[in-house]
Amino acid sequence: MRILAMAIVTIGTLSSVGPARAQTYDPAFPYCMHVSEPGGGPYEDCSYYTLDQCRASASGRGFSCDPNPYYGGMTALQGRHERRYRRGY
Repeated sequence: MRILAMAIVTIGTLSSVGPARAQTYDPAFPYCMHVSEPGGGPYEDCSYYTLDQCRASASGRGFSCDPNPYYGGMTALQGRHERRYRRGY
């Protein structure tokens, strides 16, 4: 009976934690838009190559743009799209 009670408490605790969030900062893009919508938690949308591009998306919506603190430079872009091919000998 004690094991059943512990199992119920454990399942109840784990189900109330909620889903885990993904990494918020994408190192392939130099600018992020800080989004805070009503009814949802704030998050970072790091999908902008220029500050002007980010500001245009944030315009009229009350969001702000900042440099991405985890931007990896050109190395992040190259590694992300790199393909490897087998050499035929």
